[in-house]
Amino acid sequence: MTHFNQAETSRIIEMAWEDRTPFEAIEQLYGLTEPELVRFMRSNIAKGSFKTWRERHSGRKTKHLKLRSPDIMRSHCKTQYKQR
Repeated sequence: MTHFNQAETSRIIEMAWEDRTPFEAIEQLYGLTEPELVRFMRSNIAKGSFKTWRERHSGRKTKHLKLRSPDIMRSHCKTQYKQR
């Protein structure tokens, strides 16, 4: 798996938690497939947070472009580009 710097790691985690950011967008930007993202999240967030994330996103249609409604638009959160 590719090594990411702290800013990239933070952004990947943030995108993974966002409901409307599909796994395909993370793969396109960072090269992580869904199974790789699961391993990435497991190794970069706390065990309880990982469990919550998996329960929240398992089977969620908005996380897969092919499953989600075309009515769902990708929009940016107010704090998405906040200074760190």
